[in-house]
Amino acid sequence: MKRLLLHIAFWLVYVIQDALLIFTWVGPSLGEMPDDQRFFMVLQDVLIMLIPKLLLCYFILYVSLKKLLAEEGNTLRIAVEIFAVLAVSLVLYRVLLKFIVIPYIFNNAIKSGPLFNVRNLLMAFMDIGCVVGLAAFIKFVRIQLRYKEREKTLVKQKLEAELKFLRNQTNPHFLFNTLNNIYGLARRKSELTANVVLKLSKLLRFMLYESKKDLISISDEVKVLENYIDLESIRYTDMLTVKFNKNIDNESEEIAPLLLLPFVENAFKHGASESHFDAMIYIDLQLADGNLTFTVENTKEATTEAIIKENIGLANVKRQLELLYKEHNLHIENQANLFRVVVTVNLKSYAKI
Repeated sequence: MKRLLLHIAFWLVYVIQDALLIFTWVGPSLGEMPDDQRFFMVLQDVLIMLIPKLLLCYFILYVSLKKLLAEEGNTLRIAVEIFAVLAVSLVLYRVLLKFIVIPYIFNNAIKSGPLFNVRNLLMAFMDIGCVVGLAAFIKFVRIQLRYKEREKTLVKQKLEAELKFLRNQTNPHFLFNTLNNIYGLARRKSELTANVVLKLSKLLRFMLYESKKDLISISDEVKVLENYIDLESIRYTDMLTVKFNKNIDNESEEIAPLLLLPFVENAFKHGASESHFDAMIYIDLQLADGNLTFTVENTKEATTEAIIKENIGLANVKRQLELLYKEHNLHIENQANLFRVVVTVNLKSYAKI
């Protein structure tokens, strides 16, 4: 319905402007009569001469252009078809003008000239080609805009799917390890069992539901980190020291969910779990005026090389930062006995996908 109304509006505007133009040029040649009568005669002329224009216009828009866009048939054949319909339109234009418009509408007040000559055919071509060219141009622009909009939608859907996949990359081994810990606590009938189950429930509920939101408060993100740290710390007892320092000026400041968790997960996975001696994890979170600085340090076994190698978790969160925040920086240090990650993010530079 909307498309039909747009077509009607286009042709209505064209008929009015064409009638006004012809009235200005031809009107004085129609003899002495009221202006409204002359304009009515011109309007009839415009409506009759619209037939060959509609023929060529809609053939190009809904046959030729459709074939070109769908890549159906070869270009030469399409060009021949357009030329053939153009020839028919020119012949129809001249026949209508000479045998209907001039004798019956204008009462032979103007000269018709030969049915076919170069001058008359050229004028007919210019009259038809002007409106057909305009209509084809508008159609082409609308098609391009529709393609761009479709492309934007596809890109948006792709990025949303990618972001969803990245957010679901929390190490599944964490869940198995935590369940094993709960099993061990239950076997010992430890008083910690209920508390551990509650923390795990809260963490899983967040990952299943809250993480689907575009943004959450920084306080909620901190609670997730604290629950994760508490659950992981159960495995290491006195072998691991974890320090979590927080300095937040606005706890309602919003952040993408699970953005910081992979850094902490990485510290446990490649620090504490691979260490045969006492291990340390230091976490520092600073938030001031929407500028976040998050630092995670963990001790590790001495190595013979200090080449920085990103694991899957850090690569995933790096990609999340690229997708979500225009202003961010990720710095990684891999020393002999220490691994440090420092991420700075301007939370106000969040770009919704």
